Amino acid sequence: MDAEPNPMSVAALIGDPARATILMALLGGESRPATELALRCRLTPQTVSAHLAKLVEGGLLAVERSGRHRYYRLAGPQVAHALEALNALAPTRPVRSLRQSEDAAALRFARTCYDHLAGVLGIAVTQALLDRGYILMTESGSSGGFTLTPPGADWLARFGIDATQLTHSRRAFASRCLDWSERRHHVAGALGAALAARLLELEWITRSRSSRAILLTPTGRDGLYAELQVRLFAE
Repeated sequence: MDAEPNPMSVAALIGDPARATILMALLGGESRPATELALRCRLTPQTVSAHLAKLVEGGLLAVERSGRHRYYRLAGPQVAHALEALNALAPTRPVRSLRQSEDAAALRFARTCYDHLAGVLGIAVTQALLDRGYILMTESGSSGGFTLTPPGADWLARFGIDATQLTHSRRAFASRCLDWSERRHHVAGALGAALAARLLELEWITRSRSSRAILLTPTGRDGLYAELQVRLFAE
């Protein structure tokens, strides 16, 4: 019989300010080398390397070698969900500069949570799918999720997403993820990832180079309104 989980070990890893900063820097789902993480987190390369090793050993990060470089990423969507849940519980930090205010507004408007959309944009897309009966909210276990309806499967096909392929994925089809800025659930799982990937492919959204914020393009603004009657204006 297995022993009970030891949440204290994970809490100790996340509770260190430097390691928490590294994890949050990777919350957008990208893989990044240690040198870039050191610059983003304003830490020395030696400090970052030591913390990365602990995070990999603790199962929170995965590492992949490419040539002479090692690229680090979150170990999986469950790590991203845990970090997002902590963000939802945490008090907000005071804004001390115009740059911080602009960055915070951009993250609230649209960002990636691992590989799916979050923020105002993520909530708006999720609500539009619910309003049109393309997905239904369900309760199962402790968190529940979403189920796809036949009209939803038809819309996904027209939009360029193969719902059948998503249902055969190893991950949950459409789980719920609590949005820390909006305090509501957005769609995650295989469906959430597919929607984000399709919007990127259509160039309706683009990634910010400096953070995990997502930028809504003019084409995306018009496309989302045409497809789902989602009316948003990029911040």
